[in-house]
Amino acid sequence: MRARLLSLLLRASRPPLLWGILTGAACVAAETFMSLALAQVAPTSALDVVYLVGVLVVAYLWGLPLGILTALASGFVYDFFLVEPVNRITVFSSWTWMPLLIFLVVGVLVSVAAVLMRALLIEAEERRREADLDARTARLLLRAEHLGSALPIVARRLAQGLGLPFLAIELGPVGDDPRHTALPLTEDGAGIGTLVAPADLPTATMRRLRERVVPSLEAVLVAARDREAISTALAVSRDELARIAEEQAALRRVATLVARGVSPTEIFGAVAREMGLIVKADLTAIERYEPDRTVVLVSSWSASDRGSPPPVGTRRPLRDSGLSALVLRTGRPGRMTVEEGAAGELDGRAEDKEITSAVASPIVVEARLWGVMIAFFRAREPQPEGVEERMRDFTELVATAISNAQARDELAASRARVVAASDETRHRIERDLHDGAQQRLVSLGLQLRMAETAVPPDLPKLKEQLSHTAEGLTLVLDDLRELSRGIHPAILSKGGLGPALKMLARRSAVPVELNVRVDGRLPERVEVAVYYIVSECLTNVAKHARASLVCVEVEAAGDAARVWIRDNGKGGADPGRGSGLIGLIDRVQALGGAIEVTSPIGHGTALTAVIPVGDG
Repeated sequence: MRARLLSLLLRASRPPLLWGILTGAACVAAETFMSLALAQVAPTSALDVVYLVGVLVVAYLWGLPLGILTALASGFVYDFFLVEPVNRITVFSSWTWMPLLIFLVVGVLVSVAAVLMRALLIEAEERRREADLDARTARLLLRAEHLGSALPIVARRLAQGLGLPFLAIELGPVGDDPRHTALPLTEDGAGIGTLVAPADLPTATMRRLRERVVPSLEAVLVAARDREAISTALAVSRDELARIAEEQAALRRVATLVARGVSPTEIFGAVAREMGLIVKADLTAIERYEPDRTVVLVSSWSASDRGSPPPVGTRRPLRDSGLSALVLRTGRPGRMTVEEGAAGELDGRAEDKEITSAVASPIVVEARLWGVMIAFFRAREPQPEGVEERMRDFTELVATAISNAQARDELAASRARVVAASDETRHRIERDLHDGAQQRLVSLGLQLRMAETAVPPDLPKLKEQLSHTAEGLTLVLDDLRELSRGIHPAILSKGGLGPALKMLARRSAVPVELNVRVDGRLPERVEVAVYYIVSECLTNVAKHARASLVCVEVEAAGDAARVWIRDNGKGGADPGRGSGLIGLIDRVQALGGAIEVTSPIGHGTALTAVIPVGDG
């Protein structure tokens, strides 16, 4: 009931005039009966105030004219029923018209006040509704993900809130239409949109749209447009950050492989895959330039099972119209479409009819153009700028991996040459000692023994001196033979690894359990390495380990020779302290093998070595 009454009081349109006449008559009648009742206790001159209530109600609801008429009717009724003489109109026959005139003036003023109050209340209500409507409009626009999709909903809500049959909001100018009125929406004189309203709206409604709705709508549209621009920029920035993070993660994975020193083949495969995923390629290939103007495929990757590149190791001639030849000529990144290649050829991928374009980046190793990395695409759209830059990061890692591999190969070859030269020198010294000094010492010893037998019996002291000198010469010969064995064991060259290790076990100061499982001869460099590993370990055990037993196992199976040496000594051996183990490690690594030493304190020392067996 209260809501209905409030709605009636704040309605912009007035009730029908007949209702106003009837309401005015009813009010005058009710006020007359009330005044007659009050006349018994109050002076009649004060009862004219009662009639102002009806004037106020009628003027508020039906306007000033009907309020004035109600005031006139109230004045005459008051004069007829309450002013002496009663039951007669005295306003024209006596001075009673003066109070009546005052009443009429007050009634008119009350009517004006009622009309003004109603106008103010309706205006306030309209302002409140417009504020609510603006708030809802702003909420819809500022929460919308896309401004264009929210405008029809906002226009429909505005039309409903303003009581209009139709409204539309366009982001651009609209054409002339006699059925519609276009209200431009601007920001600092620049158009941002158009509010389209029916052309037959009342003037007051159009003025309300221009003066109230348009300014607030402009402000909200500007804010919504700025918010959408900021959101778009943030989304682009977020996507860019995600792309950069993904790219850095891929580069980090490849860089980890490079740092670990894995084989170039594995690195090439990882680079081809990671780069293909980063640039969203359908195929990737890494090719190496050859001096005879051919390229060799060293790695490839495909995003799907269809259209896979040729097998790794495929060699093909360079075509002057191809992308690889373009990179070779310029030394810079390049891109090419199928239409640009001769007869549709695109670096030997013409068999994949769906490939439309490719982007290539050179691989430069130590200032020399080593190869090229190519990404192939099936999409018809041109690839965005910056693909070459992103590929360059991967090519730099490939170049680093190649440089590292070359450096490792050169270092290994250099160490192998040093070890081979050292072994050859040892062998030559041992051979020279055996064929030269040892033979002469043996000859001198025989000559001394012959001289000793030729000494007369009457010279016993001379015979004793010759015998003592011959014995000393024999000791020198034994020392020289021992030295010769340390330089290079002759038994190793003559008998092989098994007899040489058995000799080491017999001469060891610590008991040795020897188990040699080697069929036939191994390459000399491998036999020498195994011999020195066992010899150095037995020497270290005798000097430092305080062990009572050493177990030595040697096995040659497959493509490697394996050595296991364990003792039950005190442990604590550390290759980093300058022991002979460092030389063993260098020798094994120079042959491409690996060696591991485990020596916990109080639990003995264990050494494991694996040496590849190749062509000697």
